[in-house]
Amino acid sequence: MDLNIKKDLVSNWFKLLQNAICNDIISLENSRVKFTTTAWKKNQIKDEGGGEYRILKNGIVFDKVGVNFSEVYGKFPKKFQDNIYGASEDPRFWASGISVVMHMKNPLIPAMHFNTRFISTTKEWFGGGMDVTPSKKDDLEKKYIHETLKKMCDQHDKNYYRKYKKWCDEYFYLSHRKEARGIGGIFFDYKKNNFEKDFKFIRDVGITFQYLFNKIIRNKRKRKWTINDKEKQFIKRGRYTEFNLLYDRGTKFGLQTGGNVEGILMSLPPLAKWM
Repeated sequence: MDLNIKKDLVSNWFKLLQNAICNDIISLENSRVKFTTTAWKKNQIKDEGGGEYRILKNGIVFDKVGVNFSEVYGKFPKKFQDNIYGASEDPRFWASGISVVMHMKNPLIPAMHFNTRFISTTKEWFGGGMDVTPSKKDDLEKKYIHETLKKMCDQHDKNYYRKYKKWCDEYFYLSHRKEARGIGGIFFDYKKNNFEKDFKFIRDVGITFQYLFNKIIRNKRKRKWTINDKEKQFIKRGRYTEFNLLYDRGTKFGLQTGGNVEGILMSLPPLAKWM
Protein backbone atom coordinates (compact mmCIF):
# COMPACT_ATOMS: atom_id res chain seq x y z
CA MET A 1 0.00 0.00 0.00
CA ASP A 2 1.25 3.47 -0.90
CA LEU A 3 2.69 5.36 2.09
CA ASN A 4 0.59 8.46 1.41
CA ILE A 5 -2.57 6.36 1.52
CA LYS A 6 -1.45 4.92 4.86
CA LYS A 7 -0.86 8.41 6.22
CA ASP A 8 -4.32 9.57 5.12
CA LEU A 9 -6.05 6.53 6.61
CA VAL A 10 -4.26 6.86 9.92
CA SER A 11 -4.57 10.61 10.40
CA ASN A 12 -8.24 10.55 9.39
CA TRP A 13 -8.93 7.82 11.95
CA PHE A 14 -7.17 9.72 14.73
CA LYS A 15 -9.14 12.86 13.90
CA LEU A 16 -12.42 10.93 13.79
CA LEU A 17 -11.63 9.33 17.14
CA GLN A 18 -10.81 12.73 18.65
CA ASN A 19 -14.25 13.97 17.66
CA ALA A 20 -16.00 10.84 18.94
CA ILE A 21 -14.24 10.95 22.33
CA CYS A 22 -14.96 14.66 22.76
CA ASN A 23 -18.63 14.07 21.97
CA ASP A 24 -18.75 11.36 24.64
CA ILE A 25 -17.12 13.67 27.17
CA ILE A 26 -19.66 16.43 26.51
CA SER A 27 -22.44 13.87 26.91
CA LEU A 28 -21.00 12.69 30.22
CA GLU A 29 -20.72 16.26 31.48
CA ASN A 30 -24.32 17.08 30.58
CA SER A 31 -23.61 20.73 31.44
CA ARG A 32 -22.62 24.04 29.88
CA VAL A 33 -18.91 23.30 30.25
CA LYS A 34 -17.22 23.22 26.86
CA PHE A 35 -13.85 22.37 25.40
CA THR A 36 -11.34 25.09 24.70
CA THR A 37 -9.93 24.24 21.29
CA THR A 38 -6.50 25.37 20.13
CA ALA A 39 -5.08 24.75 16.67
CA TRP A 40 -1.31 24.95 16.38
CA LYS A 41 1.44 24.75 13.78
CA LYS A 42 4.78 23.07 14.30
CA ASN A 43 6.61 25.79 12.40
CA GLN A 44 5.15 29.23 11.77
CA ILE A 45 7.32 29.76 8.68
CA LYS A 46 7.61 26.35 6.99
CA ASP A 47 4.82 23.84 6.45
CA GLU A 48 5.61 21.11 8.96
CA GLY A 49 2.12 20.23 10.05
CA GLY A 50 0.58 20.78 13.46
CA GLY A 51 -2.54 19.71 15.25
CA GLU A 52 -5.36 20.57 17.58
CA TYR A 53 -5.68 20.08 21.31
CA ARG A 54 -8.92 20.37 23.20
CA ILE A 55 -9.06 20.91 26.95
CA LEU A 56 -12.07 20.90 29.26
CA LYS A 57 -11.69 22.04 32.88
CA ASN A 58 -13.80 22.28 36.03
CA GLY A 59 -16.61 20.09 34.82
CA ILE A 60 -19.06 17.99 36.79
CA VAL A 61 -17.19 14.78 35.92
CA PHE A 62 -13.75 16.02 34.88
CA ASP A 63 -11.39 18.29 36.77
CA LYS A 64 -9.41 18.35 33.54
CA VAL A 65 -9.45 16.33 30.33
CA GLY A 66 -7.34 16.86 27.25
CA VAL A 67 -7.78 15.31 23.80
CA ASN A 68 -4.94 16.02 21.41
CA PHE A 69 -4.57 15.28 17.70
CA SER A 70 -1.34 15.91 15.82
CA GLU A 71 0.13 15.43 12.37
CA VAL A 72 3.69 16.68 12.05
CA TYR A 73 6.61 16.19 9.69
CA GLY A 74 10.06 17.53 8.98
CA LYS A 75 13.58 16.48 9.90
CA PHE A 76 14.90 15.30 13.23
CA PRO A 77 17.72 17.44 14.65
CA LYS A 78 21.08 15.73 14.22
CA LYS A 79 21.51 15.06 17.94
CA PHE A 80 18.30 12.94 17.97
CA GLN A 81 18.73 11.01 14.73
CA ASP A 82 20.60 8.05 16.20
CA ASN A 83 17.94 7.60 18.90
CA ILE A 84 14.94 7.39 16.57
CA TYR A 85 14.18 4.15 14.75
CA GLY A 86 15.09 4.55 11.07
CA ALA A 87 16.23 8.18 11.37
CA SER A 88 19.97 7.60 11.29
CA GLU A 89 19.72 6.72 7.59
CA ASP A 90 17.48 9.70 6.72
CA PRO A 91 16.34 12.37 9.22
CA ARG A 92 12.97 13.03 7.55
CA PHE A 93 9.88 11.89 9.44
CA TRP A 94 6.10 12.01 9.52
CA ALA A 95 4.03 11.31 12.62
CA SER A 96 0.39 11.44 13.55
CA GLY A 97 -1.39 10.48 16.74
CA ILE A 98 -4.11 11.02 19.30
CA SER A 99 -3.57 11.28 23.04
CA VAL A 100 -6.14 11.55 25.82
CA VAL A 101 -5.64 12.21 29.54
CA MET A 102 -8.54 12.31 32.00
CA HIS A 103 -8.30 13.67 35.55
CA MET A 104 -11.56 13.18 37.42
CA LYS A 105 -13.52 15.33 39.84
CA ASN A 106 -14.66 12.30 41.82
CA PRO A 107 -11.55 10.68 43.38
CA LEU A 108 -13.23 7.27 43.27
CA ILE A 109 -12.97 7.37 39.46
CA PRO A 110 -9.44 6.59 38.22
CA ALA A 111 -7.39 8.84 35.99
CA MET A 112 -7.19 7.36 32.50
CA HIS A 113 -4.69 7.74 29.70
CA PHE A 114 -4.73 6.60 26.08
CA ASN A 115 -2.69 7.26 22.98
CA THR A 116 -2.06 5.73 19.59
CA ARG A 117 0.32 6.94 16.91
CA PHE A 118 1.86 6.12 13.54
CA ILE A 119 5.41 7.20 12.75
CA SER A 120 7.25 7.03 9.46
CA THR A 121 10.99 7.50 8.95
CA THR A 122 12.84 5.09 6.66
CA LYS A 123 10.79 2.63 8.72
CA GLU A 124 7.14 2.86 9.72
CA TRP A 125 5.36 1.64 12.82
CA PHE A 126 2.47 2.00 15.24
CA GLY A 127 2.67 2.54 18.98
CA GLY A 128 0.44 3.40 21.90
CA GLY A 129 -1.75 1.86 24.55
CA MET A 130 -3.91 2.77 27.52
CA ASP A 131 -3.50 2.62 31.27
CA VAL A 132 -5.51 3.41 34.38
CA THR A 133 -4.38 5.18 37.57
CA PRO A 134 -6.75 4.94 40.53
CA SER A 135 -6.13 6.69 43.83
CA LYS A 136 -8.37 4.21 45.67
CA LYS A 137 -8.10 0.46 45.30
CA ASP A 138 -10.92 -1.29 43.43
CA ASP A 139 -10.08 -4.91 42.62
CA LEU A 140 -13.33 -5.58 40.76
CA GLU A 141 -12.77 -2.62 38.46
CA LYS A 142 -9.17 -3.65 37.86
CA LYS A 143 -10.27 -7.18 36.97
CA TYR A 144 -12.93 -5.89 34.58
CA ILE A 145 -10.51 -3.53 32.80
CA HIS A 146 -7.93 -6.24 32.24
CA GLU A 147 -10.51 -8.82 31.16
CA THR A 148 -11.85 -6.35 28.60
CA LEU A 149 -8.38 -5.57 27.27
CA LYS A 150 -7.48 -9.27 27.07
CA LYS A 151 -10.67 -10.06 25.17
CA MET A 152 -9.89 -7.32 22.66
CA CYS A 153 -6.25 -8.39 22.29
CA ASP A 154 -7.15 -12.06 21.89
CA GLN A 155 -9.24 -11.22 18.83
CA HIS A 156 -5.98 -10.22 17.12
CA ASP A 157 -3.32 -12.46 18.67
CA LYS A 158 -3.42 -14.68 21.77
CA ASN A 159 0.04 -13.40 22.78
CA TYR A 160 -0.75 -9.67 22.62
CA TYR A 161 -2.32 -9.22 26.04
CA ARG A 162 0.41 -10.97 28.02
CA LYS A 163 3.14 -9.20 26.06
CA TYR A 164 1.60 -5.73 26.09
CA LYS A 165 0.46 -5.91 29.72
CA LYS A 166 4.01 -6.76 30.78
CA TRP A 167 5.35 -3.92 28.63
CA CYS A 168 2.86 -1.52 30.26
CA ASP A 169 3.76 -2.64 33.79
CA GLU A 170 7.44 -2.12 33.08
CA TYR A 171 6.99 1.18 31.28
CA PHE A 172 4.62 2.96 33.69
CA TYR A 173 6.92 2.45 36.64
CA LEU A 174 8.50 5.15 38.81
CA SER A 175 11.92 3.64 39.41
CA HIS A 176 12.98 6.43 41.77
CA ARG A 177 10.06 5.50 44.05
CA LYS A 178 10.04 1.79 43.20
CA GLU A 179 6.30 1.81 42.57
CA ALA A 180 3.90 1.41 39.66
CA ARG A 181 2.06 4.50 38.43
CA GLY A 182 -1.29 2.71 38.45
CA ILE A 183 -2.92 -0.64 37.72
CA GLY A 184 -1.52 -0.95 34.22
CA GLY A 185 -3.22 -1.71 30.96
CA ILE A 186 -1.46 -2.37 27.64
CA PHE A 187 1.47 -0.62 25.99
CA PHE A 188 3.26 -1.36 22.71
CA ASP A 189 5.66 0.23 20.26
CA TYR A 190 7.42 -0.51 16.96
CA LYS A 191 4.39 -2.47 15.74
CA LYS A 192 5.22 -3.00 12.07
CA ASN A 193 4.31 -6.54 10.98
CA ASN A 194 1.41 -5.87 8.61
CA PHE A 195 -0.14 -2.44 8.11
CA GLU A 196 -3.74 -3.56 7.59
CA LYS A 197 -3.74 -5.95 10.57
CA ASP A 198 -1.86 -3.51 12.80
CA PHE A 199 -4.17 -0.63 11.85
CA LYS A 200 -7.21 -2.75 12.72
CA PHE A 201 -5.67 -3.44 16.14
CA ILE A 202 -4.97 0.27 16.61
CA ARG A 203 -8.60 1.09 15.86
CA ASP A 204 -9.80 -1.55 18.33
CA VAL A 205 -7.55 -0.14 21.06
CA GLY A 206 -9.21 3.25 20.58
CA ILE A 207 -12.72 1.82 20.56
CA THR A 208 -12.00 -0.24 23.68
CA PHE A 209 -10.70 2.81 25.52
CA GLN A 210 -13.82 4.71 24.50
CA TYR A 211 -16.01 1.89 25.83
CA LEU A 212 -14.08 1.57 29.09
CA PHE A 213 -14.04 5.23 30.09
CA ASN A 214 -17.76 5.53 29.43
CA LYS A 215 -18.48 2.38 31.44
CA ILE A 216 -16.28 3.32 34.42
CA ILE A 217 -17.46 6.94 34.64
CA ARG A 218 -21.16 6.13 34.33
CA ASN A 219 -20.77 3.47 37.01
CA LYS A 220 -19.06 5.73 39.54
CA ARG A 221 -19.82 9.37 38.87
CA LYS A 222 -22.58 9.61 41.51
CA ARG A 223 -20.71 7.78 44.27
CA LYS A 224 -20.04 9.72 47.45
CA TRP A 225 -16.48 10.56 48.36
CA THR A 226 -14.69 12.15 51.32
CA ILE A 227 -12.08 14.86 51.80
CA ASN A 228 -9.62 12.08 52.66
CA ASP A 229 -10.36 10.44 49.28
CA LYS A 230 -9.62 13.75 47.55
CA GLU A 231 -6.33 14.20 49.43
CA LYS A 232 -5.21 10.73 48.34
CA GLN A 233 -6.09 11.67 44.77
CA PHE A 234 -3.93 14.81 44.97
CA ILE A 235 -0.96 12.74 46.19
CA LYS A 236 -1.45 10.19 43.42
CA ARG A 237 -1.56 13.03 40.90
CA GLY A 238 1.86 14.05 42.17
CA ARG A 239 3.16 10.62 41.18
CA TYR A 240 1.46 11.01 37.79
CA THR A 241 3.22 14.33 37.27
CA GLU A 242 6.60 12.86 38.22
CA PHE A 243 6.26 10.09 35.67
CA ASN A 244 5.19 12.33 32.81
CA LEU A 245 7.99 14.83 33.36
CA LEU A 246 10.77 12.35 34.13
CA TYR A 247 10.07 9.26 32.03
CA ASP A 248 7.31 9.63 29.45
CA ARG A 249 8.66 9.05 25.95
CA GLY A 250 5.71 10.76 24.29
CA THR A 251 6.43 13.96 26.20
CA LYS A 252 10.08 13.82 25.19
CA PHE A 253 9.26 13.04 21.55
CA GLY A 254 6.79 15.91 21.32
CA LEU A 255 9.22 18.43 22.76
CA GLN A 256 12.12 17.16 20.64
CA THR A 257 10.13 17.41 17.40
CA GLY A 258 8.86 20.94 17.99
CA GLY A 259 5.37 20.03 19.15
CA ASN A 260 3.08 22.46 20.92
CA VAL A 261 4.23 22.72 24.54
CA GLU A 262 0.77 23.34 26.02
CA GLY A 263 -0.65 20.43 24.07
CA ILE A 264 2.17 18.15 25.18
CA LEU A 265 1.83 19.13 28.84
CA MET A 266 -1.95 18.83 28.83
CA SER A 267 -1.39 15.47 30.56
CA LEU A 268 -0.50 17.21 33.80
CA PRO A 269 -3.26 17.44 36.41
CA PRO A 270 -4.74 20.82 37.39
CA LEU A 271 -3.80 20.34 41.03
CA ALA A 272 -1.41 17.89 42.71
CA LYS A 273 0.22 17.55 46.11
CA TRP A 274 3.33 16.09 47.64
CA MET A 275 3.65 14.92 51.21
